Amino acid sequence: MNTPTIETHPLEPYIPKNARILMLGTFPPKPERWSMHFFYPNKINDMWRIMGTLFYNDKNRFWNEVEKKFILDDIKAFLDSIGLALYDTAKRVRRLKDNASDKFLEIVEPTDVKQMLKDNPTITAIVTAGEKATETLASHFGTEVPKVGEHIVFAFENRNITHYRAPSSSRAYPLSLEKKAEAYRDIFIAEGYNL
Repeated sequence: MNTPTIETHPLEPYIPKNARILMLGTFPPKPERWSMHFFYPNKINDMWRIMGTLFYNDKNRFWNEVEKKFILDDIKAFLDSIGLALYDTAKRVRRLKDNASDKFLEIVEPTDVKQMLKDNPTITAIVTAGEKATETLASHFGTEVPKVGEHIVFAFENRNITHYRAPSSSRAYPLSLEKKAEAYRDIFIAEGYNL
């Protein structure tokens, strides 16, 4: 049996100036599932519907129905406006099965999140979506693994970082879009956003 090839992350971190929150998934799906060259690109992933619901009361705010893809320029403008940075907990992976499931991802090289925090001193919260992303981040800092809907606080250099665990935005995660949006709303409200 052949060993799966190692894939390197195809995107650079997206970090707006004065970012306050860093949101981390695990690793992007295979390119054939992408509707745009950006994070959460799969058209059936709910992340941008969650954000549209929360901030615009419109789950399709970032969706172009005619072209059947997300509206990348609007997403980036939105991220810049609220100070939300995006990346993943894995820099290099092997897919043990031919799909995007975290269950079948072997992380070969985790992301150096400590360096990201050093380089971006305005970030004081991290949101992980999904079990593998949460466990990977917790092992990176030697902290507890928060349960879905919960958080922990840990010291990093001269600041406290709050690590929130959100529900996965994947459709495979058995929770309605409305319930997912409620969980994310709680996080943003806790971080001082007016929703």
